[in-house]
Amino acid sequence: MKIYYNPRCGKSREGLAILQESKLPFEIINYIETPLSKDELTEIIKLLGIPPIDLVRKNEAIWKENYKGKNLSDSEIIMAMVKNPKLIERPIVINNDKAVIGRPPELIKSIL
Repeated sequence: MKIYYNPRCGKSREGLAILQESKLPFEIINYIETPLSKDELTEIIKLLGIPPIDLVRKNEAIWKENYKGKNLSDSEIIMAMVKNPKLIERPIVINNDKAVIGRPPELIKSIL
């Protein structure tokens, strides 16, 4: 099991606490310090079963200033998140072939 996590994010910290309480083994990936590759992010999006735009934090200044209102392909949206990891919604938890965005964090319990 993996949690893609930003330590500065309250929801990420809440999600991490849920995993710690579960006593199940998991790996913490701080995707701000260790950015995801295009292939990794594409695989996560497939596991989540969502279009790439649904993983974007649309209120981030980076999005508003550089991407909002543009007609972007899925590939361009993914590359925007690869170049700017802050744009990725968080936390993301993956357990085998199941994945969920922990918003609200209680959603994480559905894949434990």
